[in-house]
Amino acid sequence: MQLNTHLNINSSLCGKVTKLANNYAEVLLHTTYQMAADEKGLIHGGFIFGAADFAAMCAVNDPNVVLGAATSKFIAPVKVGAAVLYTASVISQKGKKREVEVKAFVSDRLVFSGSFTTFVLESHVLE
Repeated sequence: MQLNTHLNINSSLCGKVTKLANNYAEVLLHTTYQMAADEKGLIHGGFIFGAADFAAMCAVNDPNVVLGAATSKFIAPVKVGAAVLYTASVISQKGKKREVEVKAFVSDRLVFSGSFTTFVLESHVLE
């Protein structure tokens, strides 16, 4: 399957798609010092969320998908050097609306979970 959305994403900041199927995606984010919030190496939550958002968009995999809303839980801290694996699954679809569940793991430890409400528009959101 081919990725059809968010093709200009910087994979060093938002992760790289490692698996893509119908209504499902996996994204791997390798964390770096540029993502650290402090001298102890805590990864800023914005990078964790950004990769989760990207994973949700990839699961929908439409060029005109946009994020409408999200609820998220940061369950455990992530440290510089960790590889974070995101799994994203479309769990419901009604008209233009898609609900996507995203989970993120470091090794086998759950570090993030979120529910993303996305919309597939008829044309690009900026048109």
